[in-house]
Amino acid sequence: MRIGVVTFPGSLDDADARHAVRIVGHEPVALWHADGDLDGVDAVVLPGGFSYGDYLRCGAVAHQAPIMGAVGAFAARGGPVLGICNGFQVLCEAGLLPGALLRNEGLRFVCRDVGLTVERTETPWTAGYRQDQRIVIPAKHGEGRYVADEATLDALEAEGRIVVRYLPGQNPNGSLRDIAGVSNAAGNVVGLMPHPEHAVDPQLIGGTDGRAMFAALAVAGV
Repeated sequence: MRIGVVTFPGSLDDADARHAVRIVGHEPVALWHADGDLDGVDAVVLPGGFSYGDYLRCGAVAHQAPIMGAVGAFAARGGPVLGICNGFQVLCEAGLLPGALLRNEGLRFVCRDVGLTVERTETPWTAGYRQDQRIVIPAKHGEGRYVADEATLDALEAEGRIVVRYLPGQNPNGSLRDIAGVSNAAGNVVGLMPHPEHAVDPQLIGGTDGRAMFAALAVAGV
């Protein structure tokens, strides 16, 4: 399976995402922000970092990059898209996911492992987890506080579109309702703030709880 990983100017975790794709047996494909197409990939990852220096707002410039037109069309056709940290911010700015990511409560950058509950397994990215499975994934961000109006939050709850949620007492940024990641209505587009690509290698301190998020594509039959 060919998984495209988009690099924007300022992306930091694109190489890590490609490594995560490779370590579970898929073929990583490097995509550039100025590309006009996705080179026939089977899924797309928007990685973490500081695209375009986070000018204006995180993801506000990146979502207008040429490749995002192709990503939007791919998502509309049901193609699996994963946004990690800055990639989550880009997806929200692009309107592919609801809500927004604001400065962390306390206005401090967070860099630590966080406990999560997997609340939606009916996505191409989480099909490899069990319902309500508890996992530990590294988080590192300064603007990860997920917010939305009450009607949107209620709809996300009712429709089962909260994909991962911070465990009680482990919300690192003040996200409303402890939301760490959400999906679109169809479930093929997922965004989350913690970094599963940093938890795929047993030789590193991040553990391996993020590995299933990349391996799940095969489980979901993409």
